[in-house]
Amino acid sequence: MVKTVEDLAQLVVKAAEDKKAENLKVLDIRKLSVIADYFMICHGNNERQVQAIVREIRDQAHKNGFDVRGIEGADEGRWVLVDLGDIVIHVFHREDREFYNLERLWKDAEEVSFSAQG
Repeated sequence: MVKTVEDLAQLVVKAAEDKKAENLKVLDIRKLSVIADYFMICHGNNERQVQAIVREIRDQAHKNGFDVRGIEGADEGRWVLVDLGDIVIHVFHREDREFYNLERLWKDAEEVSFSAQG
């Protein structure tokens, strides 16, 4: 079975949703940047939830044969970046997400859905 970036996106979204990530958005940045195909942005309500979301994403990626290139910020649990190559995931603490407002910086990106929840 060939694993595509879309397969990875679905896996990542499900993992985040399973840990109750809030306000999950997937932005298609292919026309705007060469650093990745998609950004996923979500948040948790406290550091422990942020860390749980990141662990689930990492564990599911490994379990399904995807390479986790790096994770930054997991110890603090405020803004964690998970680099999966074609997908870069930003898991924020609620307060930090509001402060940094990445969605505004990437406002030209199209929001896409890989969620089973719609």
